[in-house]
Amino acid sequence: MSDKQNIAELMEAMGKKAAAAARILASASTSAKRSALLTTADCIDAKSQDILSANEKDMEAAKERGMSASFLDRLELTPVRVKSIANDMRKVAALDDPVGVTIAEWDVPSGLHISRVRTPLGVIGIIFESRPNVTADAGALCLLSGNAAILRGGSDSILSSKAIHACFHEGLDAAGLPGDAIQLVPTTDRTAVGEMLKGLGGNIDVIVPRGGKGLVARVQEEARVPVFSHLEGICHVYVDKSADLNMAVEVVLNAKMRRTSICGAAETLLVHRDVVETHLEPIIEALIAAGCEIRGDTTVTARITQAIPATKEDWHTEYEEPIISVAVVADLNQAIEHIATYSSHHTEAIITEDANARDEFFARVDSAIVMHNASTQFADGGEFGMGAEIGIATGKMHARGPVGVEQLTSFKYLVAGTGQTRP
Repeated sequence: MSDKQNIAELMEAMGKKAAAAARILASASTSAKRSALLTTADCIDAKSQDILSANEKDMEAAKERGMSASFLDRLELTPVRVKSIANDMRKVAALDDPVGVTIAEWDVPSGLHISRVRTPLGVIGIIFESRPNVTADAGALCLLSGNAAILRGGSDSILSSKAIHACFHEGLDAAGLPGDAIQLVPTTDRTAVGEMLKGLGGNIDVIVPRGGKGLVARVQEEARVPVFSHLEGICHVYVDKSADLNMAVEVVLNAKMRRTSICGAAETLLVHRDVVETHLEPIIEALIAAGCEIRGDTTVTARITQAIPATKEDWHTEYEEPIISVAVVADLNQAIEHIATYSSHHTEAIITEDANARDEFFARVDSAIVMHNASTQFADGGEFGMGAEIGIATGKMHARGPVGVEQLTSFKYLVAGTGQTRP
């Protein structure tokens, strides 16, 4: 038997076990799910050093392979980050359980009472790269929403992911829930990804990719099951003519430089031409002082000696590095048109004191997240009060924006009668 056949059999077995676990989770009590999550969080705290040691080995291997600084930032765990992983799991445990919640209910002339009620999706396959915290976030969100999870981490974070995943076994076992509810694919062979994209014999209900453009593009092209994903995070900040200068400097600096490697980092800055004299240079100077490279249009390069002329490709680029593209626009309309042309429909922000400009930006910008006077780095399920997120979805079907517990449910109709028959 070939290695591919062995992996196909392994994945098929995982799919069957996940489907069986999902049937149990669908009716599991809220208290049992919360107990599992809290015990898992306690385990992560208790085994923090084991997780950090595993991550050190992953980091060493990644450095030997010459991985980029942004990649290493996504991969690295620190004591603070591990503590945050455990705390985020506790935040998820404290959320309302969406399963069984009545979304709407009504009576019809026949006398039937109809309810639309939230139900789990079933089995969720999560394919991710480099970010070991996804193991915890995805597992926690799937568990509270009554879904089984099959997690396939990248080879770069495999040891870190295994160390975190081991804590789920303790949590599930202590709560009397099936251990197969959250499974981690044990092989880094890419054949496993192909098997998941096929749906594991109909046992996977949705795929969520978390990773680079190459991974997400492959998933979107090959998946035979629904996909929640975004391909890129090309996020814009537009500084309108009424923008407060100090706010603009602080928000743009944070949106770009807080963490350049995350999908919510700003990649393009647009500035209204009426405030070029007052706003452009202070904003750019703050970015340069923080170590950011500027790639600008002709207006920007004429004013900023350190700016490099932007190419057409720059407007299409998610840098994930301390680099930003900057353009001066004639007005709000041109800013919105620029965003419509180059955005990946992830997150856009406007900085303005004009309520009309804000409202028009909100109405016309077609992205999953649209912000006013706030950093794009708030594009995160945890910051939205969702506890955590399994990813950001930029499609328009079912889930859009941060995918939390509510977005990991579907619904069914419960129809109650008193013996009605249809004439």
